[in-house]
Amino acid sequence: MGALLGSRQILCIVGARPNFMKIAPIMRAFAQPESSLSARLLHTGQHYDAAMKHSFFEQLDIPEPDVDLGVGSGTHAQQTADIMKRFEPVLDESQPFAVLVVGDVNSTIACALVAVKKGIPVIHVEAGLRSGDRAMPEEINRILTDQLSDLLFITEADARDNLMLEGIASDKVHFAGNVMIDSLRYNLTKAVPANTTLAKANCTFVESPKSDYGLVTLHRPSNVDDPVVLTRLLKVLARISQRTPLIFPMHPRTESRIAAAKLDGLLADSAITTIGPQGYLEMLGLMKDARVVLTDSGGIQEETTALGVPCITLRENTERPITVSQGTNTVVGTDVDAILQCYEDVMETGGKVGRVPDLWDGESAQRIVQTLNAWADTVE
Repeated sequence: MGALLGSRQILCIVGARPNFMKIAPIMRAFAQPESSLSARLLHTGQHYDAAMKHSFFEQLDIPEPDVDLGVGSGTHAQQTADIMKRFEPVLDESQPFAVLVVGDVNSTIACALVAVKKGIPVIHVEAGLRSGDRAMPEEINRILTDQLSDLLFITEADARDNLMLEGIASDKVHFAGNVMIDSLRYNLTKAVPANTTLAKANCTFVESPKSDYGLVTLHRPSNVDDPVVLTRLLKVLARISQRTPLIFPMHPRTESRIAAAKLDGLLADSAITTIGPQGYLEMLGLMKDARVVLTDSGGIQEETTALGVPCITLRENTERPITVSQGTNTVVGTDVDAILQCYEDVMETGGKVGRVPDLWDGESAQRIVQTLNAWADTVE
């Protein structure tokens, strides 16, 4: 794409909680002496909980952003448009060598679109993941960002096939591994024990480092916005909790939907312990010590595979199929019988053993920066 300026500086974009774990190892890799490229960090403010943002930046050792757009909440269209309007003047002023985006949130597509229209190369980390469900806003963000990108770094080999089917030139695609797992491995020894997290929340049923409990996360609109689906899920979770106590760090969106649907009683009458949103190190501790994880999160599917913890995904599909084919993940949807059967299998057999996929070794960010250094030398 267009002529590049002399500053060998990459503008790295972070926007929401799922991005934080991906950008942390990349910023560390750029800061190493062997990198001929430097990095600036821009936070769009899409994740607008200031306390949670501070917690994640501090725990993950992410430098304070050089620029914070302070966008905040809104509909998908409003948020994307606001990011684009606020991002454009930053690009005009800073003229970076390239823009690096991660994941699939609104900040990812918004910043990629502004950059490509200004002739600035776009680098997409975590490219090529597909669920096949275009009703998911994240799927649209993934597809469009990949079409705009000059360099695409994939987390699993099969993602290359997805990109080839969509007409992406093979020389743009690089198999680097999973930067989410870089963060997990880097921070595993610092994970906060589950019993410590629960004690702070005035909960005491976890009495040993490896206790018989399950972890739950729910936030997808398809699960929490429909009262019928939400009721069904809470009822089956309540049934499971009678045998395996469940810890449920509750997303604010989920909490508001439960309250609106008047479903609080289902939780009150169960062995489900609800706590507030947790920092990265707290969630890592809760995950690694859990007997089973029930979730609709994409990132948690990857993290549980890396940790060897059985994962039951409460969605009809996944954009991370390697966690099913090689890892510990089983996709069951929201059918009660399927959820209970998978849970029983975990209780009886210990769940899928799985293996850690190739290049999920904690060195992905280093490979990305090495590739970018070599690429930059060819385009100057």
